[in-house]
Amino acid sequence: MVDSVAKYGSARVPRYTSYPTAPHFHDGVDGAAFGGWLEALDATAPLSLYIHVPFCDRLCWYCGCHTTISNDPLRIAAYADVLVREIEIAVAALPVNMPVSHVHFGGGTPTQLGEESFADLMAALRRHFAITPEAEIAIEIDPTTLTPVMADRLGHEGVSRASLGVQDFTEEVQQAINRVQPVEMVADAVTMLRQAGVAALNFDLMYGLPHQTEADIARTVDQAVALAPDRVAMFGYAHVPWMRKHQQMIEEAALAGPQGRAAQADTAARRLEFHGYRRIGMDHFSRADDAMAKHLEDGGLHRNFQGYTDDAAVALIGFGASAISALPQGYAQNTGDMRAYRNAVLAGEFATERGIALDARDRACRAIIERLMCDFAADVRALCRQHDVDPDAALADVDGLAELERDGLVSRKGGTLHITSLGRPYVRTVAACFDTYLGRGAGRHSQAV
Repeated sequence: MVDSVAKYGSARVPRYTSYPTAPHFHDGVDGAAFGGWLEALDATAPLSLYIHVPFCDRLCWYCGCHTTISNDPLRIAAYADVLVREIEIAVAALPVNMPVSHVHFGGGTPTQLGEESFADLMAALRRHFAITPEAEIAIEIDPTTLTPVMADRLGHEGVSRASLGVQDFTEEVQQAINRVQPVEMVADAVTMLRQAGVAALNFDLMYGLPHQTEADIARTVDQAVALAPDRVAMFGYAHVPWMRKHQQMIEEAALAGPQGRAAQADTAARRLEFHGYRRIGMDHFSRADDAMAKHLEDGGLHRNFQGYTDDAAVALIGFGASAISALPQGYAQNTGDMRAYRNAVLAGEFATERGIALDARDRACRAIIERLMCDFAADVRALCRQHDVDPDAALADVDGLAELERDGLVSRKGGTLHITSLGRPYVRTVAACFDTYLGRGAGRHSQAV
């Protein structure tokens, strides 16, 4: 039998939070194109909104996000004002009073906004959109910076879910990634949020960090589960120092190889399942009574830039520097240059810098990849026909499936491709078979496991 870890574990493939992936965006999509896409949206279909806050009070060396270090409240408040103006520009192009089912504040550290700016942003969103009563309002939180006052503000503004960056509770690992946060500090943040009425909590954990061991991961999972999060994401650390220069602060010799990473991921999964969490896709876990676990059975899982989600909105509009919008017509990304972003928005223009328009083949591949990533199975022929693509012609271009099938990672029955239990850790590698852009351009990706 093939050694799947040795053969596939170190392959570098995208995470497929979008398709086509961001390295293939180009400057052929500008503000005019983006505005036209907004105008064409179905006025009755719910939207998902993403607000990017690119500020942190320190640099965590493992981070792969677009962020900058700032503790200047005036600078951050000015950025929030620009966000409000950007919302107004987008609303002018949209059908009137569109419903919103999800709002997500990401970063960076969104709580750097402070109480007043966060309240102003929520007021702007409610002024310009019809946020549904059951809408989920979520925010990412650094437990080391959360204050009781900010927690109360989040609850007052209707935040219903918070994602806490935990990573690992082992002191040596925390020191190596410049993110020291004892378990007591995270427990205090959990208490603040629950007392403020933020009922649903996610924890983000990581494997593959410097000096991390399987024992560290098992202990971290046990400590995290004791705080009763509803969902746990177990991300593999992506060491991409060519993209994020600060990752050069992490000693590569302290990182586990493919076999070690695979063992760590397996340890985390087994420990979380022991505690009663259901596995969702390749790296998420949820309590059995959580909506995400329920959607595991009905095909209602989806994948976006935050990972796995039960957000079924067909359009996501991103606000803020570097934010990406995902629309039926394609993707559009704002410039990440803070000055250029500010100047464009204050001039009354979209800050769109690049993106990609989708054709029928792209839409079919996007649907296939999403179902593989979410369900570990996809009716390839049906999805091709759904998007007016000839399945025989499409499958003729697919490379690698036969070898994956010989190695026992996938099986085929009729038009449906199934990923086996052996193949599940390599779901990104299977999905990559349908990526017609892979290998084009200069994009480099993280390890498959």
